[in-house]
Amino acid sequence: MFGESKTLVEALEWIPRRPGRGLRFVSADGLERFYTYAEVWQEALRRAAHLAAHGLRRGDRLALVIPEGHEFVLAFLGAAVAGIVPVPIFPIATFKRIEGYADIVGHIVEAAGSRVLLTMERMKPHMDRIFGRAACLDRLLLTETAFDGAEPSFQRPAIDPGAVCFLQFTSGSTTKPRGVMVTHANLVANARACLGPHGLKINDDDIAVSWLPLYHDMGLGFVFASLIGDVPTVFLPTASFARTPRIWLEAMQKYRGTITYAPNFAYQLVTKRLREKDLDELDLRHIRVAGCGAEPIRARTLLDFAQRLGPTGFDGGKVLLPCYGMAESTLAIAFHELGSPIVLDRVDADAMKLGDARRATTETMRILELVSCGKPFPGHELAIVGEHGQLLGDRKVGEITVSGPSVTKGYYNNPDATAESWKDGWLYTGDLGYTVDGNLYVCGRIKDLIIINGANHYPQDIEWVVGDIDRVRRGNVVAFGVMDDGVEELIVVVEGNSGDALELRTAIAQKISEEYGLQPRHVSIVPVGTLPKTSSGKVQRRKTRQMFENGELPEHE
Repeated sequence: MFGESKTLVEALEWIPRRPGRGLRFVSADGLERFYTYAEVWQEALRRAAHLAAHGLRRGDRLALVIPEGHEFVLAFLGAAVAGIVPVPIFPIATFKRIEGYADIVGHIVEAAGSRVLLTMERMKPHMDRIFGRAACLDRLLLTETAFDGAEPSFQRPAIDPGAVCFLQFTSGSTTKPRGVMVTHANLVANARACLGPHGLKINDDDIAVSWLPLYHDMGLGFVFASLIGDVPTVFLPTASFARTPRIWLEAMQKYRGTITYAPNFAYQLVTKRLREKDLDELDLRHIRVAGCGAEPIRARTLLDFAQRLGPTGFDGGKVLLPCYGMAESTLAIAFHELGSPIVLDRVDADAMKLGDARRATTETMRILELVSCGKPFPGHELAIVGEHGQLLGDRKVGEITVSGPSVTKGYYNNPDATAESWKDGWLYTGDLGYTVDGNLYVCGRIKDLIIINGANHYPQDIEWVVGDIDRVRRGNVVAFGVMDDGVEELIVVVEGNSGDALELRTAIAQKISEEYGLQPRHVSIVPVGTLPKTSSGKVQRRKTRQMFENGELPEHE
């Protein structure tokens, strides 16, 4: 099924040219552009020749800030064919914070050492701001003109499987974005693991549908799956999903999609926004994979989604697929077993505070419900280790470490950060978790852990509980700890309306007290749009904490 390709370029060159198979891009106005695999290959060759003619050589880094899906993918593949290293960067969604955006892009361009940035005409005024922030940047190229004219003569370079294919910059939820070096070998190994018999078990009838941003590793993964696994794929605009979530399901129906993926928040958003009329018009019985990853997974979110979509023929018991992964291991690390119901682990919340994922009993006072993310792929290993690197047994919470062919080389031009996370062939993920019979359960990030009176509290658990309160905007809650005279105290920051501030503060403090026996030192209600987020929409806890400590949060009275 996968052929003998060892690089992304070989996969693109050798993929069977069967009728009707390729990449389909749907624009915000509904315009469709379909490229057969043969057309994708020819266009990638043409763009590779033009990029070489612009002076880019094998190993050079090319920053890509391209909002149109088809232009992004074709430019990315053209760079790969030429041996140039693409650096995907998120296009700005709103111009309200243009200076902050320019700083982030400038950091990424400088960290990657990109001399050239490829963008589109409508983005140029904003990209001009990058000059001065990135000393290495020489010039901008525009997709509208960079590939014009006759195709220049071009000698394709040989691509080694161990060569870096692209730099995937992390979202920056915990630190400044870092450029993960993903090699062709990493890419092929991870794609085969994801798509093979221990993953999605792809077949000739599969069609993938994605609205995920292409600059993000999970969104870009759909491109690789299509080319390495011969899975025809439909790409929808991310912004269109954000405005009208049901278009995701409508596209699954229209194109007879069988495979799709999304973060936890998307399943929650669809459940909330979908109307009865929408359900009556949908037939989703053909979906066989609905993956969930990229952020903490809440059991109730997936169960509610499955129940809500039951009338459409969606079989949540068979198709929901919780996963765990990260850019540092190319994409995916562990998959739930496809075709079986999601596995929930109900644990004693008080024991979890002490790092013991003890199974809940009828006497348990407070219970946490966690979702299994399954087992690592064959040829890959996963271990839970303690703070001194010692191997921990089942139901003991520690740091998740992984090894195998999907694990990348490290961070580009950042030896200190690389040495901190890559040790003796193992990637130390910075995530907390535990295993039960080989199945992985993820708890949170080590550095986000809140420790009060010797007990561990996971911020996402507190955030989920607060998010259930009426008039709280789920996904717009941040919990973190601050030190006060040597004692860690809980702070909760929530976006809300000024008229609700007093009542919300009382309700939130009461809820946290009931659920966790904690009294927040402070509950901050801030205007909508205040919380800093990453390019992929994750709240930035550390940045929020820094803003709070610096007195920079515009709090409602």
